Amino acid sequence: MKRTLGVCYYPEHWPEDMWAEDAARMAALGLTWVRIGEFAWKRMEPEEGRYDWGWLDRAIATLGAAGLHVVLGTPTATPPAWVVAKHPDMFAVDAEGRPRGYGSRRHYCFSHAGYLEECRRIVQAMAERYGPNGHVAAWQTDNEYGCHDTILSYSDAARDAFRGWLRAQFPGQGNDGDIDALNATWGNVFWSMDYDSFDQIGLPNLTVTEPNPAHVHAFRRFASDQVVAFNRAQVEIIRAHTDAPIAHNYMGRITDFDHFAVGADLDIASWDSYPLGFLEDRVGATPAHQRAYARQGDPDFQAFHHDLYRAVGKDGRWWIMEQQPGPVNWAPYNPSPLPGMVRLWTWEAFAHGAEAVCYFRWRQAPFAQEQMHAGLLRPDSAPAEAFAEAEAVAAEMLAAPELTPAQAPVALIFDYAADAAWAVQPHGAGLSYFGLVFDWYRALRKLGLSVDILPPSTREFDGYALVLAPGMMHMPDDLKTALNTADGQVIIGPRTGARDADFNIPTPLPPAWPGSDLTVSRVQSMRPDMPITLARVGTIHSYFEQIESGGPVLMETTDGAPVAASCGARVTYMAAWGDDAAHMALIRALVPDLPVFVMPEGVRRRETGTEVFWFNYGAEAAQVEGQTLDPAGVLRRLK
Repeated sequence: MKRTLGVCYYPEHWPEDMWAEDAARMAALGLTWVRIGEFAWKRMEPEEGRYDWGWLDRAIATLGAAGLHVVLGTPTATPPAWVVAKHPDMFAVDAEGRPRGYGSRRHYCFSHAGYLEECRRIVQAMAERYGPNGHVAAWQTDNEYGCHDTILSYSDAARDAFRGWLRAQFPGQGNDGDIDALNATWGNVFWSMDYDSFDQIGLPNLTVTEPNPAHVHAFRRFASDQVVAFNRAQVEIIRAHTDAPIAHNYMGRITDFDHFAVGADLDIASWDSYPLGFLEDRVGATPAHQRAYARQGDPDFQAFHHDLYRAVGKDGRWWIMEQQPGPVNWAPYNPSPLPGMVRLWTWEAFAHGAEAVCYFRWRQAPFAQEQMHAGLLRPDSAPAEAFAEAEAVAAEMLAAPELTPAQAPVALIFDYAADAAWAVQPHGAGLSYFGLVFDWYRALRKLGLSVDILPPSTREFDGYALVLAPGMMHMPDDLKTALNTADGQVIIGPRTGARDADFNIPTPLPPAWPGSDLTVSRVQSMRPDMPITLARVGTIHSYFEQIESGGPVLMETTDGAPVAASCGARVTYMAAWGDDAAHMALIRALVPDLPVFVMPEGVRRRETGTEVFWFNYGAEAAQVEGQTLDPAGVLRRLK
């Protein structure tokens, strides 16, 4: 598979007499892809029903004439003022009951039927015009679903759609659904919350104290389904007019909707990678860790999402649609990348299987909200620091072999439904499913292991020496059976099987593992300043379950309390949230033949079918494979 580079470009931001020179410079730099159009609805349709395609026709023609391929984005993330005036109730409403306003972006509610029809209309017009255009080689739907906390909307439109969704979940005689079944399933006898009809059901916000967790859980499932339906409506229109692949650009640590479900309708999963911005506001790192990696980004956060979106993309197809090229404008602090990091981030994406890495953006904007967001060019069109690093990657790619994927030795299941369940009931401040899974991923990477992230629908685990499925609060029986019969070792827990599909504690008690008598008899969350030391190595923190089991104990506290115990021939239940040392020790104990590597601080390793890569995120030089790897250094070797 060929590796390619691209850039995000906004021809509507610049005088038309600049376009040809920009296109020529892009081509000379070695770029292949140019994404355009995703924020330009007002320029495409200045007023309802009056389209202005001339400028976009010329922009696409200019880019195509330079040998560039266009990724055309649908502009539905930024509805213009006339759409808002036509549908004044289309705004999303936050959990405090405040409607979002006009003047930025993503100002719509996924459940608003009128807005959905506006989206269908503009996408239909675009697809009819540009679907046959040979320069438009890929499409993008909308932009960054979930960014700015815009999935969960508490609007009247969402309330009405939620009621309809619930009727479908609890069908009864006629069209009204079975309200008694809902009451029983949700446990509404508690606090006298029984409903007489679906029309009495509101949204789970503005309650005096916490709402029924089953209600919140159902609302989150509904909200995810609304995103899937919204995206599918666009995809179906585009597919009727072109065979070009369709992508959406997801974001880092946005888990409010099921990306696997959205991805099922798409060809390519892409995501927007901002390592320095994410370190400050999404990784969840300590202040010391943020200082140590302030100019490099977290050593594992980008890689985790590379592996995740490789799983989301059809047949493993994934891109970086936006790659940070310099300081951004939106994080709490916005430092410049260490020299060489843009190159490192690009090669790391390729090492994890990216088909394309597209930088955001071509030229820094001198106006509006992103004035402080760097591009490959400065506002005066002179090259910014990242220009030379992109140029270096383009030159290096010419001598690199084509991308050859290979199955990793280790698999890690990621489940958006589990993340939603933890969000509903974290049982401790700051605890999340994402955080638990990411901690296990980091431990694997510190051992120098490559990892395949798998969707929860996976039932075949052939070829994996180790499969991890921590924290899946609802695990279907057929997945338990599949894991129980996997050839490799399996790690589950904590909280595996802690709830059924409707958020009730099941009986027999969790994890209810086939052929095992292991039972979780009590659960506790822990203060962050009260970790518990393990007998051999490491500590546990955040979450600790009391387990009863007649099986062998593999890990225990200094007081003799079991922490990890056998739950089957090759299945281990981890009843706590461990630190890196504990996780790494358990991995090594369970799979002693797994080839692991002693990784210097900040150095990570990734293996493909034909190459082995080392990346130095550290601030100091490190010794790797007998040579010095400088900070921001990349080492590539053929197998």
